[in-house]
Amino acid sequence: MQGSASVDINRAPAVVFEAIADVTRMGEWSPECISGRWAGGATGPAVGAKFEGDNRIALLGITLKKWTTTSEVTACVPGEVFEFVSEGYTTWTYRLEPSPGGTKVTESYTYASQSGMQKFAYETLARRPAILKRGMQRTLERIKTSVESA
Repeated sequence: MQGSASVDINRAPAVVFEAIADVTRMGEWSPECISGRWAGGATGPAVGAKFEGDNRIALLGITLKKWTTTSEVTACVPGEVFEFVSEGYTTWTYRLEPSPGGTKVTESYTYASQSGMQKFAYETLARRPAILKRGMQRTLERIKTSVESA
């Protein structure tokens, strides 16, 4: 399974990268990740650095599920790409490209699709791919607003 969303941000790629790669700020922007922190001695973005993210799914203001993930940075090129693997399962990538207005950012995810009843529950009943796509677009729009107003 995979999905992506993009936005143009009126700032230089280095500035946008700095915001995105600061995992401690993701709680400001994501509708699902409510906080993040570097873990295992890591203090900032670098290949191999680990971080934890606290997540929440809510419906009509009621929390349905809360969980914490551990992720490892797998690509970190300032101004170009920030990528990490969450729980050894889902790969999240932020690609940055210069654009006429500043920077085009594309956020994407990939994971191995489940099978049988798990796949039906996760992808059809819970509509997880659609939720992830909406969440990525909302996150990128919030990053845009934050970075452009700074």
